[in-house]
Amino acid sequence: MAGGTFTSQNKIRPGVYIRFKSTAGAGLNVGERGTVTICEPMSWGPVAQVMEIEAGADMTPYTGYGITAPQNRFLNEIFKGTNRTAAPSKVLLYRPSASGSAQATIKSGALTATAKYPGVRGNDISIVVTELTEPEDTFTVSTVVGGEIVDQQTAKTADTLAGNGWVTFSGTGALTATTGAALTGGLDGTVQSAAYSAYLSAIEPYAFDVMIYDGAESTVQSAMMAFIRRIADEAGVYSQLVASGLSNPDSRFVVNVGSGVTLADGTELTAAQATWWAGGALAGAKYNESLTYASYPGAVKASPLLTSSGYEEALRAGKFVLFADDGVVKVEQDINSLVTFTADIGEVFRKNRVMRLCNTIANDIYRQFSANYIGVVNNNEAGRAQFKAAIVGYLLDIQANNGIQKFDAEDVEVLAGESMDAIAVHIAISVVDSVEKIYITLEVS
Repeated sequence: MAGGTFTSQNKIRPGVYIRFKSTAGAGLNVGERGTVTICEPMSWGPVAQVMEIEAGADMTPYTGYGITAPQNRFLNEIFKGTNRTAAPSKVLLYRPSASGSAQATIKSGALTATAKYPGVRGNDISIVVTELTEPEDTFTVSTVVGGEIVDQQTAKTADTLAGNGWVTFSGTGALTATTGAALTGGLDGTVQSAAYSAYLSAIEPYAFDVMIYDGAESTVQSAMMAFIRRIADEAGVYSQLVASGLSNPDSRFVVNVGSGVTLADGTELTAAQATWWAGGALAGAKYNESLTYASYPGAVKASPLLTSSGYEEALRAGKFVLFADDGVVKVEQDINSLVTFTADIGEVFRKNRVMRLCNTIANDIYRQFSANYIGVVNNNEAGRAQFKAAIVGYLLDIQANNGIQKFDAEDVEVLAGESMDAIAVHIAISVVDSVEKIYITLEVS
């Protein structure tokens, strides 16, 4: 289904086309937020495919490590949420291909075991073959990972063994006993910039709220920023990129993280690594919630330390920065990197709460109109009234939940378009922001 933005009513493909503009001075349902995507180099897991990980899921099948392992730090940070907003509900994880990667393997007698995936995690696997007294010439073959048995089979010959979640078996002939043959040769390899292009192609069909990039390659940063903007303009999919160290991105679709943190256990995370938490928190927050002054669970210090003027400079530059207040790390202000304002894209769009609202409305209208209205509703007075009623009901729900204010039915206009199969929809909304500045005058007599 086509979608995206428009400047004139000249589209060829049937679709839902939406544009945002700031002013001077069947029904639709409010969809859920909370999906994050990240392309992360790893030491285990399927290569070059999108894996869907639900909050609370066992991470071992995806990354090769338990939830408390350092290798899963990025997922743990993504799923933290804040002290007052929910964590994301899902991560779309993609392991990029890497040049020079290799699967660990071992040959023990007639049996060859090969790690299911490339990476150094395969070197933690051992195969133990134990001879049984009954039946004769039969063996128990155990797959051991990090000292824990994860699979056991009974067989006489190598060719009768079935692969498991960790290794594949090959070979022919009778098995021979071994006290533990460790797989070797597993290599992570080096991820090239081209692997991120493959990721962007793979992730495009999926719906997500936030894309995280925790690297520093300028070519990858540029490609991801262009991708996020393109899928909004051409496909009608509205999301944000969360990254760090960007050079003047100046975009409401990009959040530029400028602070690292120290966690309570002493772990220090750079600003690039803090994108994990920031991306998850931004995705989990709803359209009527702000992260300004929301706290980062488990973080005790923010770095670099900034003066008051330093924070002002960072905010003017469109940076998402953190500060520490009595051992609790908080978001200074929930903003994106937009710093250049126009008549259409005004200063209001620098607030991520506003962007969450706009993205929620745009994505909901796109998905639900595409599914239930295009090619179904007549383009006449009655049909256009049906469109309007759906939008009005939807926005009244948004208003009831403090996303917008001062809205009534007259703020929605549905007109016949310039061609017989087109309609033009005009919506005026007044957004609700969170209180961020409190000015108090104390008069003492």
